[in-house]
Amino acid sequence: MVTLKPFSSKYVEELNSFELPEEQAQFTALPSKILEEIEGQHRIVILDEDEPVGFFLLHETERVKEYSDNPNAMLLTALSVNYAKQGKGYAKQAMFLLRDFVKTEFPDCDEIVLAVNHKNIPAQSLYAGVGFTDTGRRKNGPIGEQFILKLLL
Repeated sequence: MVTLKPFSSKYVEELNSFELPEEQAQFTALPSKILEEIEGQHRIVILDEDEPVGFFLLHETERVKEYSDNPNAMLLTALSVNYAKQGKGYAKQAMFLLRDFVKTEFPDCDEIVLAVNHKNIPAQSLYAGVGFTDTGRRKNGPIGEQFILKLLL
């Protein structure tokens, strides 16, 4: 059973052991690189039972303004599923749970935005399959053009 939970230090060891092949690592950040607590940035763990299988960040910082004009939007970044756990639908299940999770944890939020690299076809398919839509906005990222997608809550 897949669930989303706010970060807890009990997950640190497993999150630090996450690995990704280079073709995936170029598009995201491993949890070990972003576990430091930063104000306005929420660390979310994807669990199967109580085992961390994935991770992402939700931002309610000034950075959100780069992606949306909506003052109630949050930015999703750094989604990853540990390579050893891929192919089991964890990312898709987590993104299907995202709406209800955000409504519960962040009731003022009514939109999730994210940037996905134009070369990252698997991620584009994932996001489209769970209801994200292209805003038409584009952003230049570290390895090229990114599509800005949104999910209305």
